[in-house]
Amino acid sequence: MERFVVIGLGRFGQSVAINLAKLNKNVIAIDKDPQKVEEIADFVFQAAACDATDEKNLRDLGLKNADVGVVSVGEDISSSILITLTLKEMGVKKIISKALSQVQGKVLIKVGADRVIYPERDMGERLAKRLSSPQLFDLIELTESHGILELLAPESFVGKRLDQLELRKKYDVTVIAVKRNVPKLKDDGSTSFKESMILSPGPDFEILLGDIMIILGKSKGLDKIKKVK
Repeated sequence: MERFVVIGLGRFGQSVAINLAKLNKNVIAIDKDPQKVEEIADFVFQAAACDATDEKNLRDLGLKNADVGVVSVGEDISSSILITLTLKEMGVKKIISKALSQVQGKVLIKVGADRVIYPERDMGERLAKRLSSPQLFDLIELTESHGILELLAPESFVGKRLDQLELRKKYDVTVIAVKRNVPKLKDDGSTSFKESMILSPGPDFEILLGDIMIILGKSKGLDKIKKVK
């Protein structure tokens, strides 16, 4: 069974860990905050509250030769670099790390990251693509067989609940989050829009026009769902 290590249990890390576990994957979730670890402990194979910058802690957890490591501590670049380097030296097959700038990203690649995620930059690029393309998608490969797809909700999905779409049954994938522009009334009476992230939406969650679906699953299923109109 493939082993996934998720280090840093903020919104992104927690969502990835929980939904990988829902797909019956062996997930080890790590954070230095005991409260965050406690929140996720019932969902994953193993959860540990420890300092992931200490190589001994990672070795004690048996992370050597894990299949995928997700380093989601981008706000603390020194920790991110050290953890990425340690996972590489331990033989983790694929490492995905988070960075806040291109300079940080270059350093992470040099110390062993196979892919770097830039939250702020990627958000701007995706917005531009969203405005210019009717069918947006962005794929992050976790392993040769699994990935995370960010997809503008197809027209045929709009107005339907997740249980009606039967995505797990049809494509063997799970919606782990939905990005939605929520209207906000300003003091001057005008309306602005703020992007909201809905994590782990339930079966009765209804997809609306303009929603961005973040989908986790097997690559074959993700390839099929990209073609849905």
